[in-house]
Amino acid sequence: MKIYTLRTTIGREKIVIDEIDNKVKLENLNVKALLHPERLKGYVMIEGEEGDIREAIRDIRYAKGLIGKEVTIDKIKQFLESKVKKIELHKGDIIEIIGGPFKGERGKITRVDKNEVTAELLEAAVSIPITLTNDSIRLLEKFEETKKEGGEKDVRE
Repeated sequence: MKIYTLRTTIGREKIVIDEIDNKVKLENLNVKALLHPERLKGYVMIEGEEGDIREAIRDIRYAKGLIGKEVTIDKIKQFLESKVKKIELHKGDIIEIIGGPFKGERGKITRVDKNEVTAELLEAAVSIPITLTNDSIRLLEKFEETKKEGGEKDVRE
């Protein structure tokens, strides 16, 4: 099997993949895999036989055409391997939820486990603790304790 690169309209890659997938199933074409690397805007990788790939992309909205010759796995390997960033999280840190039903909400970490944290939503009327995986959050602010000789400083206006 060979891998080819399809140029698409930026932001429409998922639609192109869905339409190609439907056409491949309906017409029983020899296309084995479809991939849209997040870092490659406007491109979809397709694995299969060249003739079947060309048939699969014909008349697909937002598909602009195949680019050049086949691509080797070594050239796209960097897009297949996930790179895990190690972020040190602590109780009291402020996070933003970037995945799941609470996407876009901010929270304060109340407990840290190995691969997940428990946080309370900041904008919620009632304190709701939720458990999130580390890959579904983004650190916004580190918690810094400001202690003086007399204990914690309480500043109110």
